Amino acid sequence: MESYAAPARSLVADMAAAAAAHPERAVAFQGAPGANSHVAVAEAFPGALALPCFSFEDALDAVKAGHADCAIIPIENSLHGRVADIHFLLPESGLVITGEHFLPIRHALIGCGPRDGVRQAMSHPQALGQCRHWLKAHGIEPLSYPDTAGAAALVAERRDPAVAALAPPGAAALYGLDLLATDIADADHNMTRFVVLARGARPLTGAGPWMTTFIFEVKNIPAALYKAMGGFATNGVNMTKLESYQRGGSFAATEFFADVEGRPGDPAFDRAMEELGFHSKWVRVLGTYAQARPRG
Repeated sequence: MESYAAPARSLVADMAAAAAAHPERAVAFQGAPGANSHVAVAEAFPGALALPCFSFEDALDAVKAGHADCAIIPIENSLHGRVADIHFLLPESGLVITGEHFLPIRHALIGCGPRDGVRQAMSHPQALGQCRHWLKAHGIEPLSYPDTAGAAALVAERRDPAVAALAPPGAAALYGLDLLATDIADADHNMTRFVVLARGARPLTGAGPWMTTFIFEVKNIPAALYKAMGGFATNGVNMTKLESYQRGGSFAATEFFADVEGRPGDPAFDRAMEELGFHSKWVRVLGTYAQARPRG
């Protein structure tokens, strides 16, 4: 609780108390009240009790401990790419991906003084990266902070007119700040994809279409990735995402994070995954869930 700036603490305390009374209705998110992740909770789970957590690890731990039914975590942004460390946190959490949600991002510059007097903008590195051209054009220096709305709370606490926050517009009213500029982004397509994480898989109901997310490590032989991917091409399974990342600092073992359309039990999907397994050291499925929006 003390990690939050003072203006956010009472809000966090009230929301945490409500979630503690009804953990089956609680959805954990990273950030202070008013953050984009808080907005995502309201959109994806109307009527849920949003549970603020200071870090991603705290949000995942809340689900593992039973303090929340699930968590909603940003995984990638259309302007700024993957969210840092999320590829490590998801597998290590032991939680299952049960859904996804897409949130259009529209940042606001909020503060306690005139816009012309703002010299620095504080926010999450993702938000700063999504608005870097706008900030540069207005001569505003970016300041990194763990959370967008948390930055707004800190700006409200310090009351320095030269320092503003980049945060969702609703955070201004929550923390008694002024909207100095709205609809800030370097592109109109600014969109963040969130995934929903729970302690166990949920029944797959409806007609889909389905998405399956998994991680794997190929064998250390020539053309291993090419061979591992061949089964998806020959079986007509669409892969919508493939990202590599290093674990352990050795630069020798590359792991991959992938999304494909389909689910276990579909013959083409099963054949593709069998071939992937043959050419990989290991494969781990993180979850199968309904697509929130069509790919392609």
